[in-house]
Amino acid sequence: MRSSHAFVAAAAWAGIAFLHLPLVLIFVYAFTTDDKTYAFPPPGFTLHWFDVALNERPDIWRAMWLSVRIALAATAISLVLGTLSALALQRAKFFGRDTISLLLVLPIALPGIVTGMALRSGLDIVGLDFSFWTIVIGHVTFCIVVVHNNALARLRRLSPSLVEAAMDLGASPAQAFRYVTLPNVATALAAGALLAFALSFDEVVVTTFTAGQQTTLPIWMFSELVRPRQRPVTNVVAVLVMAMTFVPILLTYWMTRNSGGVAGAGK
Repeated sequence: MRSSHAFVAAAAWAGIAFLHLPLVLIFVYAFTTDDKTYAFPPPGFTLHWFDVALNERPDIWRAMWLSVRIALAATAISLVLGTLSALALQRAKFFGRDTISLLLVLPIALPGIVTGMALRSGLDIVGLDFSFWTIVIGHVTFCIVVVHNNALARLRRLSPSLVEAAMDLGASPAQAFRYVTLPNVATALAAGALLAFALSFDEVVVTTFTAGQQTTLPIWMFSELVRPRQRPVTNVVAVLVMAMTFVPILLTYWMTRNSGGVAGAGK
């Protein structure tokens, strides 16, 4: 029995090492003194590349600010639409309800390149110029799924009698939502919004099809890997991205640690 437990533990640690060792290497090479190759072990360590990224590369900050703005806009829109769709599917029964539920979660199940091609074709047909808002539209297609799934999972655990009791006591539907439903789903909505922000911030495939000439931070990183100018700077930016996406994911875990998990977090 002990040997089997030891084997399972070893396999678990091996899996964790396989997943996280590349992240450790990115962190290590952000400090390397060699700007040409990824020699191992690194010939030396320096903070020079952090200074370069922070003070000498304005293109990084333009790309980062664009990514932050897009993520905030996509998150805000997804929060509204995802909450409304969850309320409609949970409380109302109508023809085609199951079909709509499937169509809502389909974008997150499809490969990003398929979604990107579909959006590109649709934008060309409509005649929209590629801009900030075309990227936001592309990101909303999958961010809304995370918010919707989290809100729907929490609504299913919320007893309808609470809302009915509030309305029996004279509350309007809007007041019942504000004082009963919203406080009970607030943490799920916040978790969905944090995950949506993280997904939008590091999205590259869909963005490639909808960005036109704009450069978000993930696209900047991809172009730097293809045509490197200063390899360690790309690793420095990768470390910053990991930090920025780790914080909302950690907050999501903390907020939902006692609620049975986060619906849709598989993405």
